[in-house]
Amino acid sequence: MTAATEASLLESRVGHYYQMDGTYLVGREKLREYARAVQDYHPAHWDVGAAAELGYSGLVAPLTFTSVPGMTCNRRMFESVVVGYDSYLQTEEVFEQHRPIVAGDELHIDVELTSVRRVAGRDMITVTNTFTDMDGERVHTLHTTVVGLTAEDLDPTVKAAVQKAMMHDFAMLGTGESESGYQKTVRPEGEIRLAEGGMTRTPGTPSFDDVKVGDELPAQHARLSRGDLVNYAGVAGDANPIHWDENLARLAGLPDVIAHGMLTMGLGSGFASAWTGDPGAVTRFAVRLSAPAVVSLADGADIEFTGKIKSLDPATRTGVVIVGAKSDGRKIFGLATLNVRFR
Repeated sequence: MTAATEASLLESRVGHYYQMDGTYLVGREKLREYARAVQDYHPAHWDVGAAAELGYSGLVAPLTFTSVPGMTCNRRMFESVVVGYDSYLQTEEVFEQHRPIVAGDELHIDVELTSVRRVAGRDMITVTNTFTDMDGERVHTLHTTVVGLTAEDLDPTVKAAVQKAMMHDFAMLGTGESESGYQKTVRPEGEIRLAEGGMTRTPGTPSFDDVKVGDELPAQHARLSRGDLVNYAGVAGDANPIHWDENLARLAGLPDVIAHGMLTMGLGSGFASAWTGDPGAVTRFAVRLSAPAVVSLADGADIEFTGKIKSLDPATRTGVVIVGAKSDGRKIFGLATLNVRFR
């Protein structure tokens, strides 16, 4: 089957939807474990009293935390619906926080294939996760965009090497299935109610009157070692060996082991929380990746985060912040923006 035929087949599956079996219970210790993995030490992720002072009923989830249950729920999508590819390359992520997730939340998680488009001869595939609480309100929406890679994009020795290195019960590479046994299921009709808690609570951020367009955020550095990558892989469930195996990373055409894209986004989210003072004040975080952060065994990696206020809206007392991230002189965020609510 040609690449064009595969793309046409996949386009016919746009709209495929399913819901995670059961619900996901957000645990207090899991939030702390994740915050530690992304080096986010804002007190609201760690101390119940500090979270309460900001108006939260429990520890607050870091903004990128939804990538953890999202990855688990997306496995079925990439194993049986998005087919015809041998691997995937993450390119873009959008986190929409309708209200902050807190410890004790019990969430329904939906998965939907929302877009397939061909750009420069490559298939860009977007999968959307929606997180709904027990009151039927959507609290978070997560859009993940990947590029589908076929056998011609990969060293032929990679597949065999990866299968030997992968943890058990995890299939990273595509199965190559197409129409066999496939049945499309779509989202049931019904009202979608977005939670309003993220827009009605008074945020613990600087006053809108004290910020202006062009203000720069204090630069912040994050250090990553191989140990950090292994820890993140375990916490987040991202078992791709290019994040810990030098030989496989080089077989995949990389200079060395690289940091997870989601890990660098988590570090960026912590950078934002440190400046705003309130992790629940960000309503949207969009990141387009441009280059990976290479993490050498000897030196690890240093990532510098910077930011600047791009625009302000007095009617809503909100602003857009451009976030930059560089490692070893290379931009790892092609474009990253944060939408923030101010007091």
